[in-house]
Amino acid sequence: MRLGVISVLAASLGVACGGASGETPPPVTPASAPSPAPAVAASLPPSAAPVAPAPEASSQPSSASSAPAGSAPAGTAPAAASPAPPRPGSLVAGGLARGSGEPWDQEVVLADVAYRAGDFAAAKAHYGEARKLAPKEAAPKVGVIRSRIALRGTSMDYGAAPKDPEVKALLAELDGVIRASPEYGPAYVERGRLLLVQGKADPALAALERGAALAADDPEAQSALGVALLATGKADQALGRLKRAAELDPDDPERLTNLGTVLLIRGQVADALVAFRRAVDLVPNDARALSDLGTAYLAANRAADAKPYLERAVAADPRATFLSNLGYAEQQLGDVAGAVATLQKALDKDPKLASAWLNLGSAFVALGRLDDAERAFKKAGALDPTDPRPKASLGDLAEIRKNAGK
Repeated sequence: MRLGVISVLAASLGVACGGASGETPPPVTPASAPSPAPAVAASLPPSAAPVAPAPEASSQPSSASSAPAGSAPAGTAPAAASPAPPRPGSLVAGGLARGSGEPWDQEVVLADVAYRAGDFAAAKAHYGEARKLAPKEAAPKVGVIRSRIALRGTSMDYGAAPKDPEVKALLAELDGVIRASPEYGPAYVERGRLLLVQGKADPALAALERGAALAADDPEAQSALGVALLATGKADQALGRLKRAAELDPDDPERLTNLGTVLLIRGQVADALVAFRRAVDLVPNDARALSDLGTAYLAANRAADAKPYLERAVAADPRATFLSNLGYAEQQLGDVAGAVATLQKALDKDPKLASAWLNLGSAFVALGRLDDAERAFKKAGALDPTDPRPKASLGDLAEIRKNAGK
């Protein structure tokens, strides 16, 4: 599951923060415009959504989703491509196979391999075959449900489907699995994800905590709980879970981007850079991983290092948040006209991206286009009334005009 700017957690948590620690950017002055940081989000994963993670969301923390070790919910950056799947016959980190060698468990291994590779239809078929061979086993049942969730293709963000009949039906199936196998952790994990989609945060966390306790060495269980904690504003608790998931599955780029996201949210920029660089090493052409690393460099005030990664991210996937981050980097490097052009491209793709309006207003101030800057700041404030920066920027703009009059 991927925090898109963790998705549930924000994954589409397209939130902007000022600087590495998220403080409000400096006041606007004639020589320097405010510098709102790019939209960050939590590759918050497959969980809920009321949080503000790191690079674009992430990830939310964004959204409750149940894809491989980190697939992003609808409306968020695509999940990083997983490394080459293990060959059939070996256990998959975060998978459901026990390694017993029984025919049904061998089918589960094949299903786990297909699921990790993103072939959810094949995964469902293999899990279904395993269920036929062992109708009383919990793993194949949960695998079929997990695959059906991944095949939905709809948003799995927090509260995205409070009355969806399919979600309700899947929860009923999981309740049946739990009644028959009350000690099977993965069933609670999937139940928690679906409860997040229904907007039921407290019971979702309870289910995920139960699943993580029963499956302490399962990276998927730890990751799902971490994403949910991030989505519900518990970044300190989320860090331990996401760090554990990355330790259990160190070669999965999405575990690393989720960890980087929560580290960035907590202001641990140097540590976040380590996690994001490792993810890019694993999937060097993945747009989301590239954007995450670029955004972390921005948070470290290293725009020159950020720009090449952000350019590669945009070349691979010119989504609005990636363009906004690139525009911010261009402005920091003194290419204000280029920043305006890039930010306008971002807004052409997503006119409701508040952080892009804020960045655009900052660029307009630097160009002396104060009326345009005012309109941009007001637009940002209207789109995100909870963000104090548009109001602060408008106040600074008024001071600039006052001083200019004198």
